[in-house]
Amino acid sequence: MSPSELIKEINTLAPKKRMYVIEHAIRSFRKRKPILDLKNIPDLFIDDYNNDSELIAFTSLDIEAFYEPR
Repeated sequence: MSPSELIKEINTLAPKKRMYVIEHAIRSFRKRKPILDLKNIPDLFIDDYNNDSELIAFTSLDIEAFYEPR
């Protein structure tokens, strides 16, 4: 069943039953928390970093010396 068919089917239910379906769907969605492994996050963005000129615009400054004001 496609999402649009499912929504149409839910809309045919009586309001009380419709609310039950919606509440159940929200509860089941909240129970599923994605497991995020922080050490893999850089891998998610490596393609953007390598290919997006806006993200790497300041890398040309990497060879300049950095002096912290005191």
